Amino acid sequence: MPKKNKERNTERTLAYTTNPAGFNPFEGLFSDGENKQNGAADKSAPIRIHLEKKGRGGKTVSIIKGIKGSETEIEDLLRSIKNHCGTGGSFKAEQLIIQGDQREKILDYLKKLGYHNVKKSGG
Repeated sequence: MPKKNKERNTERTLAYTTNPAGFNPFEGLFSDGENKQNGAADKSAPIRIHLEKKGRGGKTVSIIKGIKGSETEIEDLLRSIKNHCGTGGSFKAEQLIIQGDQREKILDYLKKLGYHNVKKSGG
């Protein structure tokens, strides 16, 4: 039977807090100073819109990649795109997923909102 190490390493201690304004272990992880909670939407970032059918039971969806901003800004943008297109959609894995082939409508709408580098990709 192995011996238990009775000496503990006192340099490594785990601390828990219930204070929401307390220590944030993820602070400073973004090298360019962009923080997902406080970041503003970057309208000059490259945005690509493509069509996908794979793994969706034959249903077609338009996928928007490259939109940056805070989570609430992205959710508001998704809501406005869904209203503009008259379809459903979701936000998963940093992609906006809109039901159906809505690439032209999305492209025109994003350009109208002031996004500059928006293009369709794929076939």
